[in-house]
Amino acid sequence: MNTKHVEDTLERKKLKRAARKKCAPKAKRATGVARGSMKKKVKTVSKGQRKR
Repeated sequence: MNTKHVEDTLERKKLKRAARKKCAPKAKRATGVARGSMKKKVKTVSKGQRKR
C-alpha cells in the first residue's frame, strides 16, 4: 500500500493496518524449508596458524 501522501504517522499506521487486514492471508511456508535458527550451520574454517 502506498501511504507516501499521508504525513501523520498514526494515520499512516491505521491505513496500513486496515490494508493488511483486507488482503488475503499469506500461504504457509512449505515443509522442509528451514528458517533462521533452524538452518544448518556452516562450519567455520580454523583461524590462526596456516596449515601449509
